[in-house]
Amino acid sequence: MSKYPVKRKALVTRERDADVVEVLPPGPQGWFSFRYSYTEISATGGKAHLKSKRARYEDGKLSTESFEADVDRSVYERMVDDAQRVFLSQTALFQQLLTAFLPGPAKRERE
Repeated sequence: MSKYPVKRKALVTRERDADVVEVLPPGPQGWFSFRYSYTEISATGGKAHLKSKRARYEDGKLSTESFEADVDRSVYERMVDDAQRVFLSQTALFQQLLTAFLPGPAKRERE
């Protein structure tokens, strides 16, 4: 270890007044934002109950909205069908991506 001694540069220090405070300029507006949404739908009998909430924080302003409604059961059934269709299409796409990593069919030797 003595073969490779560590060489360090001398640190330059400067004296500062203890009373001086450095004030940073304000950052750009809108550097932080988020959106949140929540939707719940439940069906009982021939009616479906829909509840939705949304919140958004942009440009330093928080805005929220919410609503509740009773709708026909066909709306609920259409939403369930759409959700199932989207889920199945995403699952099929994921399965196609995984099959690229599976080995191909084994070749048979001809007799």
